Amino acid sequence: MDSVTQAALGAAVAAVVAGKKSTPKILLAGAALGTIPDLDVLIGYGDPVSDMVKHRGFSHSLFILLPFSWLLAQGWHQWRPSHFSFTQLWLLIAACLITHPLLDAFTSYGTQLFWPFDISFAVSSIFIIDPLYTIPLLVVIFASLFWREKMAKLCGVGLAISTVYLAWSVIALQLIESRVEGDLAGTPLENKPVFVTPTPVNTVLWRVVVLDSDTYWEGLTSLLDKDKTIDFIAKPRGEWLLNEKPEHLLMLEKFSDQFVRYQQIDDKLIVTDLRLGMAEYLPFSFAFAQESDNDEWKMLSPEKMEEKRVRPKHLPALWLRLLGNQNINANLCHIKECPDDMNSLL
Repeated sequence: MDSVTQAALGAAVAAVVAGKKSTPKILLAGAALGTIPDLDVLIGYGDPVSDMVKHRGFSHSLFILLPFSWLLAQGWHQWRPSHFSFTQLWLLIAACLITHPLLDAFTSYGTQLFWPFDISFAVSSIFIIDPLYTIPLLVVIFASLFWREKMAKLCGVGLAISTVYLAWSVIALQLIESRVEGDLAGTPLENKPVFVTPTPVNTVLWRVVVLDSDTYWEGLTSLLDKDKTIDFIAKPRGEWLLNEKPEHLLMLEKFSDQFVRYQQIDDKLIVTDLRLGMAEYLPFSFAFAQESDNDEWKMLSPEKMEEKRVRPKHLPALWLRLLGNQNINANLCHIKECPDDMNSLL
């Protein structure tokens, strides 16, 4: 999740744990603790693929954060004695640190909660920025600065509301997954690998990606759709053009659970993570090889490609599709404007 959300979550959790001892300083400390796990973005692993794959690694591991919280509590308790017992101080620090990766695990990116074991958790029920999760936390934190005697209770209410919304996101994901399963039943895509994720800043409109050999199918479905049938667009997935795959490509394929696209753009071979983003806005694209003048491919150190800027016309299209306008397809294009985009699974 974004840093504002993680800071707000840390502040609210700190206030709840501190109870009647809550103060603005406790909120500030909780906000700081809630952002610590993401400081791993300051670590450079030598190339953009490694930076992507290893983010949310050791710094998000429960095996690291639990002893780290104990060390922080020990140091604080020894050098800055306070009215908190050691146990309560440790609980406060640990809760602020651990709720960060637990929340991240509900996004599509993947979180290594049990690093160094190579197990990634990605529920994929909430987008990395979702105001309906964040705003209740911000509102109660702001309100608690005026009603300090009710700080813990107010933050508890905000935390409860956000947690209920997070639980709703999981229910919505299950509803959509059931819809997708029923829609694909009896088609050539039945039992093919499927990835479902919410579209930006909501849990109403969902993106569905289905892998089918050298093709992938992309569709949008909203909880407000009258017709539950999903209109998919077939897109070329491409293939790796070299005989061997470099280590970094294998890392990316494993990280994305094989949901990648291979493209030759000009003289470069580009590999894109299909899970993160939507339509033409897929931010994690990397150049792995370059074609020479004699038509031979030369391996490159992975280069991150420039992200496309959002076109203004796609924002209202996204909103209309969320509201149930099924004339807008997965490319955020009206079918009358892009009739060739529509494909049938039958």
